[in-house]
Amino acid sequence: MPIKANNPGLKSWLDVSPDSDFPIQNIPFGVFLTRDDVITIGTRIGDYAIDLAAMHQLGYFEGIPLTDDIFLQDTLNDFISDGKKTWRLVRDKISDVFEADNPSLRDNKEHRDIILFTLDEIEMKLPVYIGDYTDFYSSREHATNVGKMFRDPENALLPNWLHIPVGYHGRSSTIVTTDIPIHRPKGQTMPKGADAPVFGPSKMVDFELEMAFITTDANSMGESIPVDDAEDYIFGLVLLNDWSARDIQKWEYVPLGPFLAKNFASCISPWIVTLDALQPFKVDSPAQKPAPLPYLQYSGQKSYDVHLEVAIQPENAAESVVARSNFKYMYWTMAQQLAHHTVNGCEINSGDLMGSGTISGETPDSFGSMLELAWQGTKPISLENGETRTSIQDQDTVIMRGYCLGDGYKIGFGEVRTQLLPPLA
Repeated sequence: MPIKANNPGLKSWLDVSPDSDFPIQNIPFGVFLTRDDVITIGTRIGDYAIDLAAMHQLGYFEGIPLTDDIFLQDTLNDFISDGKKTWRLVRDKISDVFEADNPSLRDNKEHRDIILFTLDEIEMKLPVYIGDYTDFYSSREHATNVGKMFRDPENALLPNWLHIPVGYHGRSSTIVTTDIPIHRPKGQTMPKGADAPVFGPSKMVDFELEMAFITTDANSMGESIPVDDAEDYIFGLVLLNDWSARDIQKWEYVPLGPFLAKNFASCISPWIVTLDALQPFKVDSPAQKPAPLPYLQYSGQKSYDVHLEVAIQPENAAESVVARSNFKYMYWTMAQQLAHHTVNGCEINSGDLMGSGTISGETPDSFGSMLELAWQGTKPISLENGETRTSIQDQDTVIMRGYCLGDGYKIGFGEVRTQLLPPLA
């Protein structure tokens, strides 16, 4: 059944720029602090933030079974727990209220003054309480590049990589949203030619261009989620910069994988774009050879055509776009990742965050990390101001953006913007 809110012909009575990431066809969900210092759940159309708690209190969701306080919370977890039917009903109702020919709110100035905020009147917050965070390693191009650098170039992929969506459990306490600076991490490294490790600030801080999906309550402990049902339990997606300290990682990752090199910071965009909004942008996945085991085989399209870019902005300088990639390059899909994650009975909860892993394409300008773009420091990247980079320097800001191109509109994620500060004393 077509999703009403996805109609490409819809127009809003709100003023929306033609190149906005947030037309009426998007209707993402987020959490923000209002001009009255009240935290609320909201959505966005154009450059307006919309207070869904106020809309609910004023009767605009009449007929939808919602608790009185569903939007009067500081996270989206309870709303996400209500499930796909509720998400779709709410999103369709928002679309209807803000559609150009609907006068119910358009012609009610008193209600508009309560419900609508300009972006300079709000402060975005982390949209969900993230109880658990899993990071996958699902880009064949990225995994191959790393394998060429650190292992046998002729056998870059480990034997299991083409058979399972490889992943690891990360730390959720240091996941933040956009515009929150982070500090250069410290840890142990083994300098080249040394015979003992040293302690100090990382000298190879790197970004990782990723996307991440956010789940609802999906199963009970012991149950698994079939791959063809997996998308029913995915609320939406965000951009993810999964920061890495490459020199710390190189020393620590054997035998158990990433630890301090990854858990110092990860950053997500503040607006969750629903999987419903992304349905028009489904595409075929890369061919999988050998064929995965039956529990990972699926029907239909499970990949999404999301254009991605990364820019670096030095302090007091213009930004430079250093990479352009696409979410559709991922070898293992979100549905396969979630099916594999639960095949052993692992319980998935509302607000869990699942990172895609670094997203790289086939060409050098589509690589999703500085490790690859500068090829382990041997090919420095030139910036607009004449400087070069092999890793992220103190005071640099890394900006990630993503969007889908529709028929006369685009569905975007906004951006996640993070400045790297010197290490704390």
